[in-house]
Amino acid sequence: MQNQLKIALVQANLVWENPIQNRVNFLKKINNISENVDLIVLPEMFTSGFTMNANSVAETMTGETITWLKNIAKEKDTAIMGSLVINENDTFYNRCVFLHPNGDVNTYDKRHTFTLAGEHKVYKAGEIKSIINYKGWSICPLICYDLRFPVWARNIENYDLLIYVANWPKPRINAWDALLKARAIENMSYCIGVNRVGLDGNNYEYPGHSACYDVLGNRIDNIPFDKEETEIVTLDKTHIKTYRDKLNFLNDKDAFNLTI
Repeated sequence: MQNQLKIALVQANLVWENPIQNRVNFLKKINNISENVDLIVLPEMFTSGFTMNANSVAETMTGETITWLKNIAKEKDTAIMGSLVINENDTFYNRCVFLHPNGDVNTYDKRHTFTLAGEHKVYKAGEIKSIINYKGWSICPLICYDLRFPVWARNIENYDLLIYVANWPKPRINAWDALLKARAIENMSYCIGVNRVGLDGNNYEYPGHSACYDVLGNRIDNIPFDKEETEIVTLDKTHIKTYRDKLNFLNDKDAFNLTI
């Protein structure tokens, strides 16, 4: 168990529907991380951009990108996570993968597919909320549009860290900023959001705004908007315990059963 967790947030531009070039570009960024970290976080659909052309970019859980991620995790002795298009039994998923240094893999399939873009017509929605145990930290991975649905993120598992990977566009970026902060406050957990930058193949613009908030909603990173940047943040379990013990807000949360 570790009291502190050091995390690299990789805010990057993506090459449209080009997994090979995206892996090349991300490897350069990862190799430029100047200190040892416990976890590297990449954006949503980091091999392709947010595409509905799943056939052209889909991989399997034994494919090139998963192998690439496993090799990085082992070589760098760090966990690494992000989402990509996965084909499983002829069904497409927008799947977040979490690769441990020892080769273990956790997955989370995006629950709230983005109907405005027709994501629900291409990708099967997930049905299981995933809580990952890593170095004594409980981590809840979610994806982009999930951010708008607080019931799904509600901290009934007593997790320590909520992580959203995203392709969140510029016209609605105020919602991204507000909701990331809100999720941290209402769940009394650290909340991280890693969003991409640049233009995609549909000419949608993404402004970054990746961020990390503590349990009181204070932003603890300095990632600039609108440009590629990798920043390391250090999270501390003492901060979580101090304010949960002092304020006890989670003890007063509503009880409910979520039916999928």
